[in-house]
Amino acid sequence: MPRKGHVKKRVTPPDSVYANASVTKFINCLMLDGKKSTAEKILYGALNLAGSRLNIEPAEVFEKAMANVRPLVEVRPRRVGGATYQVPVEVKPDRAQALAIRWIISYSRARKGIPMVERLAREFGDACKGEGGSVKKREDTHRMAEANRAFAHYRW
Repeated sequence: MPRKGHVKKRVTPPDSVYANASVTKFINCLMLDGKKSTAEKILYGALNLAGSRLNIEPAEVFEKAMANVRPLVEVRPRRVGGATYQVPVEVKPDRAQALAIRWIISYSRARKGIPMVERLAREFGDACKGEGGSVKKREDTHRMAEANRAFAHYRW
């Protein structure tokens, strides 16, 4: 947190292949040790592989998978009178996108024994169909928010 002024949000430039800023953010999150070209090869290869398996455009695979994983509500801890309640709140679009990217990457990295392009392609394919680990994480998040709906009046 800066002492003076407000931090301006940086605009992410669109990627060169699909002209989509979300793809650039995904590449940046996928990147390890500053190896951006490797991350690009992995993502583009995975999208092409998933697109050929599902017989749809790779850009459409990405958008559909992100839409299926993006959460609408989540729970945030709120301390009231010595007790901590899990309060359901709506997720802002930027945070929803960040969570979706994080979940897809983490669940594809958890699949061991095959190359990362294949793991990411399978996760994208599963997310397009509405199944897989990242979609299950979204459903668990929604279920938890629904279970704690009684504490919604503590929203701030």
